[in-house]
Amino acid sequence: MKESQLRKETVIQSPKARTVDMRFEFIVLPVSDVDCAKSFYAGLGWKLDMDFVRGDDFRVIQFTPPGSPASIIFGQGITSAKPGSAQHLYLVVSDIDTARSELLARGASVGEPFHDAGGVFHHAGTEGRVDGPAPARRSYGSFAEFSDPDGNGWLLQEVTVRLPGHGNEGDTTFSAAVELASALRRARDAHGKLDKQIGLEEPDWLDWYAEYIVAEQAGTPLPT
Repeated sequence: MKESQLRKETVIQSPKARTVDMRFEFIVLPVSDVDCAKSFYAGLGWKLDMDFVRGDDFRVIQFTPPGSPASIIFGQGITSAKPGSAQHLYLVVSDIDTARSELLARGASVGEPFHDAGGVFHHAGTEGRVDGPAPARRSYGSFAEFSDPDGNGWLLQEVTVRLPGHGNEGDTTFSAAVELASALRRARDAHGKLDKQIGLEEPDWLDWYAEYIVAEQAGTPLPT
């Protein structure tokens, strides 16, 4: 193939202006025992949005994890996929240890935290897997996994600082007090390091904390 042809084929077209939002709403899980799956997800403390039955062969159940904009749906007569075939479903958390402890207390068999030996993401299967959270608790780098009764696979991923442009600037939310407490601790630690460098005055710390937390969630530059 000529170089000119290669260049032509690999050109990426600039996206057109967005005209409508496309929100990822839910994913369908294939399960073998609907009531067993319902009991499992209810036991995790997830919100039951609906349990819709129509006749003897059609049922739709929807659950939403705490603080999640997206949900899961499972039931009877809604998918032909093999039960347990849904894998690598991610639950992003701000504190993987706290999230893991809560899930364990609610009956989920969550594995120990792990990280990848060298990548920004983990490899398939257990290749390159290293026990323990990511060094220095690097954001996006720590994982822990569990499955539902059918084997549909979930992964916790710890995200504390968003990649630039990945979050929504100005949209700062916390679904639980423990998440806000973790953000405050990170802001306190960062402020302490900066205070030693440039000597911030004490009256500035509340405003600085707030600016730090908002920037951390939005993936914008952190205050200095």
